[in-house]
Amino acid sequence: VQLVESGGGSVQAGGSLRLSCAVSGISSRNCMGWFRQAPGKEREGLATIDRDGDAAYADSMKGRSTISRDNAKNTLYLQMSSLTPEDTAMYYCAATSDVSAITWAVGGRQCAFGYWGQGTQVTVS
Repeated sequence: VQLVESGGGSVQAGGSLRLSCAVSGISSRNCMGWFRQAPGKEREGLATIDRDGDAAYADSMKGRSTISRDNAKNTLYLQMSSLTPEDTAMYYCAATSDVSAITWAVGGRQCAFGYWGQGTQVTVS
């Protein structure tokens, strides 16, 4: 199983980025999500999306991000805008699994995530 994030990089404050997460080795999962972790801080859930495209967002991402997915390509996306230096972090995608999973509540939705990517760095200056 592989979840491979891409699309991170350095961007100026106010800019935008689109992150992608390509999933292989497992079928399209019902719930997928984006998380981030800044140095010295706990991992934070940002957004989740179910197989039908219903999205849920953490307050930190509402209004300036869009999570989406392409089930045929088994790929997850996160479009972010109005970025600030506080958004600097490693960004991770996750997918639900039946074993070795931890339940996260993001934007009112609970999902048990057991598959994680290695992350893509986003730096906002």
